[in-house]
Amino acid sequence: MSDHDNNDRPRKDPGRTTLRRALIAVAIAAGLVAIGAGLYASGIYAPIAQSPDREPDEGRELAEEAAERREEWLAERQEYTNDPAANPPALPVSEEGYFIPNDVADAPDNEFGDSVRRGYEVFTNTQTNASEHVGNGMNCANCHLGGGTVPGSAPMWAAAVEYPAFRGKNKIINTMEDRIHGCFTYSMNAQGSPSGSPPPRDGDIYKDLQSFFYYMAEGAPLEGNLPGRGYSTPPEPEQGYSISRGETVFENNCAVCHGTDGGGRQDPNGRWIFPALWGDDAFNWGAGMHRINTAAGFIKHNMPLGQGGSLTDQQAWDVAAYINSWERPADPRQFRDNLSVAETDERFHEHTPNWYGDVIRGDLLGDGVPGEPTEQPPSAGAPRHRDQASR
Repeated sequence: MSDHDNNDRPRKDPGRTTLRRALIAVAIAAGLVAIGAGLYASGIYAPIAQSPDREPDEGRELAEEAAERREEWLAERQEYTNDPAANPPALPVSEEGYFIPNDVADAPDNEFGDSVRRGYEVFTNTQTNASEHVGNGMNCANCHLGGGTVPGSAPMWAAAVEYPAFRGKNKIINTMEDRIHGCFTYSMNAQGSPSGSPPPRDGDIYKDLQSFFYYMAEGAPLEGNLPGRGYSTPPEPEQGYSISRGETVFENNCAVCHGTDGGGRQDPNGRWIFPALWGDDAFNWGAGMHRINTAAGFIKHNMPLGQGGSLTDQQAWDVAAYINSWERPADPRQFRDNLSVAETDERFHEHTPNWYGDVIRGDLLGDGVPGEPTEQPPSAGAPRHRDQASR
């Protein structure tokens, strides 16, 4: 185009262009507000909203009361330390009878406190702070809610005082480091991580996590079997459990957060907001949560998020059966011991309610490969890091 053509073209008014752009921006913003209002009115956020029958400040008041009781206990303990004739300090518990752990914000300003804080960061944001050893979309805090503090969600203040302990899963005495190693192996599917394995033994990740657990459990009795530990499984209903009924429960209560495909939800930067419940980014077939009774206990007391206890026992068992009726990463013990799915099922999965080794929707569950019910040789279903092109 010639200079003459450029000079003869009518020039746009800069002020008018700016005004037009501003009006467009306002219109887009108004549209987004309207969409958000519509979604809110539809109830889509209900599962993660505060229960309507709870006063807005009740949670804060309970936290303040717990902090006060903890301070009282610390003072009682110091008095008893100084004078053995004084009354021994009573266990610091809430009005509900649950142990009150230390708050990470109060960790001392020294090397131990630094380790506690690092452990807390690994626990709550494992995807970032132990990323080399995480092969799915999970963080520790997905199964241990409230940063490992919530009763009925396997709180770490209760677990810390239970180890070393004998575990039926591997039939040996386990240290807390062993237990953490197992969580990376199964719940975090470390075999599919960039490193291909859990963190190296005796490493800083284990030490920092144990510092965090130890600090939270200060004052808890050893082998105390404290109320609120683990996942309290509701009684199995007389009707048993049903995948079809569970699908309805999932659609009505869970899909809004975890997606209709169970794949979880991520923010635009790829950070996980809600974890995957099945598929490549979920816990693998060796994790305890694949057991229907274990999942039912977690769901009953904690889900939908913020509304724990709102589902019936029947609904909890049914939706646990549905969630665990889908394929997920393979049990690493299958490949470790060079077993078939049937052999792995017989050795590791026969004694608990689960779908491992069953054919559901035409898929053999346990081989880690969605599709037709064919027995996959160990090498075919071996988990790989998600970034590998061959996946």
